[in-house]
Formats: sequence, structure tokens, C-alpha cells
Amino acid sequence: MAVGCVLFLGGFAWGAVLYRPYTVPTDSMNPTVTAGDRVLAQRIDGSEVRRGDVVVFTDRTWGDLPMIKRVVGLDGDKVACCDADGRLTVDGRPVPEPYLRSQGWGGKEAASPTEFAATVPDGHLFLLGDQRAGSQDSRVHLQDAGKGSVPRSAVTARLDAVVWPADGLGVVDRPRGFADLPGGVSEPGPVRQLAWAVVAGAVLILGGAAYGPLARLGSRSRPRSGAARG
Repeated sequence: MAVGCVLFLGGFAWGAVLYRPYTVPTDSMNPTVTAGDRVLAQRIDGSEVRRGDVVVFTDRTWGDLPMIKRVVGLDGDKVACCDADGRLTVDGRPVPEPYLRSQGWGGKEAASPTEFAATVPDGHLFLLGDQRAGSQDSRVHLQDAGKGSVPRSAVTARLDAVVWPADGLGVVDRPRGFADLPGGVSEPGPVRQLAWAVVAGAVLILGGAAYGPLARLGSRSRPRSGAARG
């Protein structure tokens, strides 16, 4: 039980230090996450962001409220859409985006219903929603001072897992389409290890609590070895 308490309480304490819970406000990141989903986001510094990360950020130009979008471009990248096959490109290299699925605007289901091109300023990030038809993202801020981008310092966390609803429970995957670009993709945080620590701790606590009553019950059911024989 002592070991179980250490794992259970330690897992929660470690998780509280590394992660923050959020409720997804809109469907702009559908189908990766949808409005009302409860997610865990790892606290990170903006310098740790990689392409493909789904991040939480707050920027005054975007309404000064926490928002969730996917990073598709870093400092100096030229981000454009769409190439001849309807794909997003970064520095001229097409990026597969399987997480988009069907977007519903017909045609070739391009990575964006509107074409755009932008060069990301130093120290900034270019962000898009996964629901490209309805997401209010960097594409609608191209005329702003940041050319649609937000400062790295605006990022406070990176999504690691969906914890509710139960049928959507799981880790948010890192898209491999960005892996071949300079810097690659980020590694998931220790959310799986934390979950296993909490589950293992709970099992040990329950097992320890049940051991005493079961042991006493077993001792009562055994015959006494010193009983007199007739």
C-alpha cells in the first residue's frame, strides 16, 4: 500500500507540475479534437515548439484569449497552399496531412479552400486549424504586422492527450509529414508514464486494502492443526 500511495500521489503531483487541463473551445481543430473535449497540455517554452505541434497560445491580435491551433511553419519558413496536388508546402516541400480527413468543400479536398503564401518572421510561428473550412487562423491575419504569425512567446503549452470523452481517450500523435523538415517533430511528453503510475498505484492500494480481510478469512477457514482426535 505504501508503494501504491507513492505511485498514485506522485503521479498526480508530477502531472500537476508538467501539465495543464484545457477544454477545447471550438471545432477549429476537428477531427483531432472537438469543442468540449478535455485535454492535457504540457507546459513548454515557445523555443521548444516544432512543426506539427498542436499548441495553446494567447495573442492580443487574435483576441487575447487562449486558442488551440497546429503549428505548420517556424521562423523563416515560407508556408504556402496549395501545390498542384492540393497540398500544403513548407519551403516548397509538400507536407502530407492525414489528420485533415474530408473537409467537405468538394473538388480535390485541398489542404485549404483558399490559396495563401507567407514567410514566417523570426521568432514567430504560423498556425492553422485542422478544420480548414471554418478555422480563424493565420490565413485571416496575413495583413497584420506579424503576417499571420504569432510570437513564440505567446505559446504556453502543447497538447499531449485527450482525457474526455472516454471514446476519444488517447495521446495526440505527432504528424510524421513534418519529420523530414529541419528540426523534425517533437517527442510526446510523459503522459503515458504518468497514467501507468496512477493506475499501478491504485491497483496496489486496492490490493493492499483487500489483502488483510482476505487473509483473515482464509485463516478462519483452515482447520486447527492441534485439534484432539477421538
